Amino acid sequence: MCGIIGFVGAVSAAPILLDGLERMEYRGYDSAGVAVRADDGTLQVRKTKGRLKVLSDLIHGGADLKGCQGIGHTRWATHGEPSDVNAHPHVSADGSIALVHNGIIENYQEIKEHLLQKGVTFTSDTDSEVVAQLLEVYYRENGNMLDAVSRTLHRIEGSYAFGILCSDYPNAIIAARKDSPLILGYGKEGNFLASDVTAILRYTRDVSYMDDGEIAVITRDSIDVFNSELVPVDKARVTVDWDVSAAEKGGYAHFMVKEIFEQPEAIRKTISPRIRDGRVVLDDLDMPADYIKNVDRIFIIACGSSYHVGMVSKYIWEKLLRRPVEVMLASEFRYCDPLVDEKSLVIVISQSGETLDTMAAMREAKRRGGRTLAIVNVVGSSIAREADDVLYTWAGPEIAVATTKAYSTQLVLMDLVGLYLADELGSLDPAEYSAIMSELQRLPEKMEAFLAHTEDIQYYASRYFNHNSVFFIGRNLDYAMGLEGSLKLKEISYIHSEAYASGELKHGTISLIEPGTLVVALGTYAPLFDKAMSNVVEVKARGAEVLAITGEDFRERMEKTADAVITVPETHPVLQPSLGIVPMQLFAYYVALQRGCDIDKPRNLAKSVTVE
Repeated sequence: MCGIIGFVGAVSAAPILLDGLERMEYRGYDSAGVAVRADDGTLQVRKTKGRLKVLSDLIHGGADLKGCQGIGHTRWATHGEPSDVNAHPHVSADGSIALVHNGIIENYQEIKEHLLQKGVTFTSDTDSEVVAQLLEVYYRENGNMLDAVSRTLHRIEGSYAFGILCSDYPNAIIAARKDSPLILGYGKEGNFLASDVTAILRYTRDVSYMDDGEIAVITRDSIDVFNSELVPVDKARVTVDWDVSAAEKGGYAHFMVKEIFEQPEAIRKTISPRIRDGRVVLDDLDMPADYIKNVDRIFIIACGSSYHVGMVSKYIWEKLLRRPVEVMLASEFRYCDPLVDEKSLVIVISQSGETLDTMAAMREAKRRGGRTLAIVNVVGSSIAREADDVLYTWAGPEIAVATTKAYSTQLVLMDLVGLYLADELGSLDPAEYSAIMSELQRLPEKMEAFLAHTEDIQYYASRYFNHNSVFFIGRNLDYAMGLEGSLKLKEISYIHSEAYASGELKHGTISLIEPGTLVVALGTYAPLFDKAMSNVVEVKARGAEVLAITGEDFRERMEKTADAVITVPETHPVLQPSLGIVPMQLFAYYVALQRGCDIDKPRNLAKSVTVE
């Protein structure tokens, strides 16, 4: 979850490191630090608790640190509380080695005790410092830095992405990874390492992706990659087609609201190239027709918002395919002895393509014989490379920690895959298929029309922002959609919020409803609108204030009972969640704005979860 950057080149490193860290601060903002090698060989290390701006001010935007070779880090704390001493980079006892780390070293306590017995002293409470100290011990034994890195990697257990700087290594930095992302960037004025491509888009689009167990030596003029046994490895380069402006706010107050308003175009880019002559065409999917026909069980595996995409897709896919679909949290999948075999299709969903729980679950599914299809946004990510098949959402960079456009593009891509499979199976009536396809292509324009008038949502946010607890209720697709709406609100406003299947109100939840309780009632799913209305009446009878979200055709009926109503454009019922989620994203945003929250960087959260 932490962010790493490294640079070796012909220009000053510190400003580039700070710029890259700013573009990755969504990966963690408990502390930040940089290490730059001066021309005399000394390592200049500056680090501090707090946001990156504190560090930038401390070193005057990088002007205080002279040198063209350095590493940087922005931290999301795991081992050791956020503090100056626990901030990265960590430095070895003699000051010759500086290290930044993303991941968790599982056997750090054992190694630390071993090093303490050898007289090594420690200054922090982190697992990462153990690696810096171990590197120094091995380096002093034979004077070969690359060998010391290799020996260290064989000694430690866990996940890691490392950037390493050595005072005796005048023209290079070293990188290594296992289960944590690292990319290598090839620039005109130098070369890079980084956790995310967004950190270096301003300087280069020419990158390669490190694989588990690899070690890279990055100099101004070259990048050499080795496997764990120090055998050279040829790395393929790819060109990233993301627009650098997509990682800028572009006049918006926050990345989150910018990304909400980018959703129509992101959806358009995701669906348009995959529809020809009224049918779904997935050129990138290499799944034999015979295999599809023999699939008897489908798993959808994900975490967080991606899991909520899976919950929506379960209802849709079972309707389209007439096959059982099971949605599982990636963090639980490995530990439940899942019934996966060669007739199982396993869908894994991850925006970053680096979510460690999801990657581990995918590996377990493959081990059991399941065929895996990855739905990811980041080209070349670990999950994308390891899956049997991969489809990209083409959402572009998403900077805000709370996902919006990644969720929406995942959802429509899952709709496309579901329709494609239904077409192959012949499980959907042709007229129904055509109706869904027609409405799917109209989603972007309907979303644009809705986003053109958001004043009522701003008003309701100003009316309800001071509630301490909010309940989202709905049935079927509305319930699945409500899970994401509730998550958005709690993520960025810190209001306690829960989503419930409204048919379960009488089984405990209604005891929490008292006069003044805010209930967000979802009534967009037309087949069950009458049921939704009965639940609105139910909570109103207990004194709840009801903010309802419904379709245009049902506004008049909902207004008779609810205290406030937001309407979304009508579409085919299976596509309604794509439109229904937008007012909930905006409501969460405007509520958080009213409460003065740090919307793009909510407390205790990070964009990409690369630790268990």
